[in-house]
Amino acid sequence: MSLQPHIRLDETAGARCALLPGDPARLDRIAPFLENVRELAYNREYRSLVGEYRGVPVLAVSTGIGGASAGIAVEELRNIGVTAMIRIGSCGALQPKVRLGDLILVSGAVRDDGASKTYVDQIFPAVPDTELLFACVEAAKSLGAPYHTGIARSHDSFYTDHEAERDAYWHHAGVLGSDMETAALFTIGALRGVKTASILNNVVAFEEKENTASAIGDYVDGATLAMRGEENEIRVALEAFAALYR
Repeated sequence: MSLQPHIRLDETAGARCALLPGDPARLDRIAPFLENVRELAYNREYRSLVGEYRGVPVLAVSTGIGGASAGIAVEELRNIGVTAMIRIGSCGALQPKVRLGDLILVSGAVRDDGASKTYVDQIFPAVPDTELLFACVEAAKSLGAPYHTGIARSHDSFYTDHEAERDAYWHHAGVLGSDMETAALFTIGALRGVKTASILNNVVAFEEKENTASAIGDYVDGATLAMRGEENEIRVALEAFAALYR
């Protein structure tokens, strides 16, 4: 068995599916949805547990912030036999129709990050696995979770000098929201033969983009309605895995 250097897992983890939240603390909120839960490892930003959902073994592995660290997780999980990965993360809306707690089921990502560009020319598209995306859509419908399907933008920093202008540009292009990991996940997954999908919970309304830092603080403190969106994205992802592998 080959112990992976960053996630500190090997093939004995025994799951083909992995949920990929960014925040290690989110694993505490994933665990109640699973049976027979076991904590596995915690190294740097990579905390992991394994459990079962409707009889399907599922890993949950946090990836930290950004495409570079998410990409490491994708590579190392693939090395230990994981064949399907769903990001369950947060985003900021770029359209007023995307309300707090709404989900974005990402059908494609603008590769405005650095990690995906290190792998392949930028004209290569960042898109999810079609079957897995459709499974997420069907799960969201059956659960009654508010959702939108469309394009997200992945970028590398909240604090560049021209974020407002960049947000306005992608808003006018019809992009639904921004995160930091989806483009790397889709690009690396496609190159490595891994099924990927991304479900983003909106934690910053488009009209409140100027207050991103405080809104994200409220979210972390559990003081906003976006916590309901987090629960929905966990349920949707788990139902999608169950439909695929049950």
